[in-house]
Amino acid sequence: MKERILTTTPDRAAGAGRQYEYLVLSVAPGDSVADARQRVREHSEYGRWELERSRLYMGGGRQYWLRRKIMLVERTA
Repeated sequence: MKERILTTTPDRAAGAGRQYEYLVLSVAPGDSVADARQRVREHSEYGRWELERSRLYMGGGRQYWLRRKIMLVERTA
């Protein structure tokens, strides 16, 4: 399994009105689907990620796209 984090570009974020960061979880055809689902479940529970898209490719590979809002913190002092 391979994980990578992507952030939105300013052009894309301006059109949507919200900014998200994305986590793409790629699963090879030989990897366990149960392990992949467990990893998605852990990310959503502890990291506040939500599943946006899941894909099943012809060779048996899978890809899960998770997203979460980018929290902008303003300095108060």
